[in-house]
Amino acid sequence: MNEFDFIRSIKQSTYRNAATIKGIGDDAAVFRQSYHDIVTAVDTFVDGVHFSKQTMDPFQIGYRALAANLSDMAAMGANPIAYLVSIVVPPHYSDQDLAEIYRGLDTIAQKYQLDLIGGDTVTGEQLVLSVTINGAVERDKVRYRHLMKPDDLIFVTGTLGDSAAGLELLLSEQSDIKGANYLIDRHRKPTPRINFAKRLAPIDRIALNDISDGIASELNELAQASHLTIYSNTAKLPVSEPLKQFSRDRQLEYILNGGEDFELVGSVARKDWPIVKQIAKQTETPIVIIGEVIDQETTNGTVWIKNNKVYDKLHSSGYVHRN
Repeated sequence: MNEFDFIRSIKQSTYRNAATIKGIGDDAAVFRQSYHDIVTAVDTFVDGVHFSKQTMDPFQIGYRALAANLSDMAAMGANPIAYLVSIVVPPHYSDQDLAEIYRGLDTIAQKYQLDLIGGDTVTGEQLVLSVTINGAVERDKVRYRHLMKPDDLIFVTGTLGDSAAGLELLLSEQSDIKGANYLIDRHRKPTPRINFAKRLAPIDRIALNDISDGIASELNELAQASHLTIYSNTAKLPVSEPLKQFSRDRQLEYILNGGEDFELVGSVARKDWPIVKQIAKQTETPIVIIGEVIDQETTNGTVWIKNNKVYDKLHSSGYVHRN
């Protein structure tokens, strides 16, 4: 298929989002927003680094790439509007493979009324998929990491470590784990918490971070951005039933360092926690408290986690046992 035929094959016949004025067909796309801040994010996925044909088929590659971008929108409290795709296609990828990548992108885009408004396609030696997403949020309602305050509660959505466990199952081809398909699906088709995050809009202040690099990394980003101390507890970290089949050490490794769960971790004032819980219930979003925030001059900018009755510093690379 030549480039122009391909562009015609992925061009939408109608726009899903009212903000989209012009998508594919001109030198640039146009969308319009009033009284909102525009939020933009980009993620790049490289064959052999972020995925492989051993772990994902072309449909899943597309689906997961856009899911990761949508999770960034959720972390900012933004309503996603449109996305652009730049792709480097190697010679061994067929027209059908390429079509399946875009079908994966479009499948999740439909769920969130997202428009494909442009991009670029070139040939190369290695598959590279770069997705840029645009969204909008009410003025002064962006959920920055530095908005965390002393005495806030720390919460997370969903369960943690599932994606990393699912990837290991795919690579090792293990078949003796009950619920293996659940863990694998959590790796291949994550659920961005868009609806939950959007419903948090009435809350004046809330800090959010998406869990792409592991909860250890994301908690440290919140602590460093806010110059405060976070205290957590391994016993409070949410674990799915399938993940409980692994040893506790492996569970903690997946949870703390595994990443790519694309859940949300955040902080909220204690008085607003009941509102967050109610929104979670309305959007069918599992949610739990895993810690609290303290203004402690000697430890601000760090995270401390309790395991076996002892608090130790939690580094971005994961839990470090006391010597």
